[in-house]
Amino acid sequence: MPRRLRIASVNVNGIRAATRKGMLPWLEQADVDVLALQEVRATVDELAASLPGWRLVNDEALAKGRAGVAVASRADSVEVRRVLGDAETLDSAGRWIEADFDVDGEIVTIVSAYVPTGEADTAKQDAKWAFLDAMEKRMPLLRAERPLSLIMGDLNVGHRELDIRNWKGNVKKAGFLPRERAYFDRFLGADGDEVTGVDGSVGPGLGWIDIGRRHHGEIDGPYTWWSNRGKAFDNDTGWRIDYHLATPDLAARVTDYRVVRAPSWDTRWSDHAPVVADYTVGR
Repeated sequence: MPRRLRIASVNVNGIRAATRKGMLPWLEQADVDVLALQEVRATVDELAASLPGWRLVNDEALAKGRAGVAVASRADSVEVRRVLGDAETLDSAGRWIEADFDVDGEIVTIVSAYVPTGEADTAKQDAKWAFLDAMEKRMPLLRAERPLSLIMGDLNVGHRELDIRNWKGNVKKAGFLPRERAYFDRFLGADGDEVTGVDGSVGPGLGWIDIGRRHHGEIDGPYTWWSNRGKAFDNDTGWRIDYHLATPDLAARVTDYRVVRAPSWDTRWSDHAPVVADYTVGR
């Protein structure tokens, strides 16, 4: 029988710090089945010590204490993949992991992704372009191979003006560059249609669905990340850069979606808010 599968994603900004600051009480109350984590910044042993009782798969960054992605779940995964694109030309270590789960006879694929932050006109931005290129190649293959797939995480791009409170001040900065946004125009464009990106580039739409935007409609935000500078959180001067991007087959199964914004600045356990959605899965 079909059942609810509650799936969440959050950039924890260091799993050990997040659990010290109160992540575990939230996680217990949230009743999550699968949790995608980004910026874990821990070894597998440190991750296991931080999340006792969870089944864990992870991918660590090559540099100690940097990046890191993981998927925590109540049930074991049946297959895991940790490489995005050509390993000889792209360093995706600690930034991309795919985990397949057999949910009552249906395979659901969960991707935890942490796109590089980038920095306009630098080598850091070149690494971000390479990562986004690799995503654009992988997404149609993933959708064809596993129709119930979900790419989640801190994707470090605000797709539209609705996704950043101060968008006018960020049009020349990484995270809201027209070329970055154009990738998302194609990711989310109608499958096979010729899509003209906000930067004027043209490419085929990949047909993925932004669950957050579909659920909330044409409103500002809701934001998922706030700078620690000034009073960005108190003033809700945020960015929506944490996503659930679903294949159309899985998007049709959504029954609820929410951004779990902390009630106050001092109660946060990460500078990102968890993004949680319920899907109906199983035969």
